Amino acid sequence: MQLPPHAKRVFQGIIYDTYQWEQELFDGSTATFEMLKRVNSIRVLATQGNNIIIAKEQQSGVKTKEFYGFFGGRQDKENETPEECALRELKEETGFVPQSLTLFSTYEPSDKMDFTVYTYIARDCQQVSAPNQDSGEKIVPLALTFDEFLNIAASDDFVEKQFAFELLRMRFLFPEKFEGFKKMLFE
Repeated sequence: MQLPPHAKRVFQGIIYDTYQWEQELFDGSTATFEMLKRVNSIRVLATQGNNIIIAKEQQSGVKTKEFYGFFGGRQDKENETPEECALRELKEETGFVPQSLTLFSTYEPSDKMDFTVYTYIARDCQQVSAPNQDSGEKIVPLALTFDEFLNIAASDDFVEKQFAFELLRMRFLFPEKFEGFKKMLFE
């Protein structure tokens, strides 16, 4: 959800800013509304040959236990598009460059936050350099078959919960979309 144009920033944080505004209610009275804003996030699901490549990861201070997810991060470079961010994050975290990059989905995690998560599929990735990861992260690319990926996506250690939900919905409610997703990964 986007902030209204008349909202005023009342707190500036490192990741989150807080905005407030007066809004008229249905009965004619007004109330102060509040919302967070943060830079968008990018997630990249990579493929290489017949494998899906995901991150086996640790983040210092956030999650000390290993977890699984996609490559990616914050779209925090000035004037960087989501696609440019996806390519940059993938290369920084893995040293991979894809033959093609396709936007798979976008979602807004909360109606109380101006924030969008973009998920890309990076096909036919090739290693072109060594990773250049942030000092607070340990990321190991993990090559999986499609079935191994489904098992990890269903586990508690997979942090991409919204994607796992989308995958589950496709698999059981929209089988044609599920098959289309599989084709998108490898064609």
